[in-house]
Amino acid sequence: MEYTIHFIWDEDAQVWVATSDDIAGLVLESGSFDALLERVRHAVPELLDLNKIPKKPLSLSFVSERHERIAL
Repeated sequence: MEYTIHFIWDEDAQVWVATSDDIAGLVLESGSFDALLERVRHAVPELLDLNKIPKKPLSLSFVSERHERIAL
């Protein structure tokens, strides 16, 4: 099974936020992209178990977005 995780940079809070339409309850944040990636890797199996989704090999796809304003 493949799940898509969205990483979006929150400029106001200065954190990356992870969410997924495929995994109920997945909302995590971190100031570091790599730290958030590790947190998601640990949280996904737990959330799938809590959501009573059968344990099968799974694939995670990460999609990230970061938009910034710069002064010219």
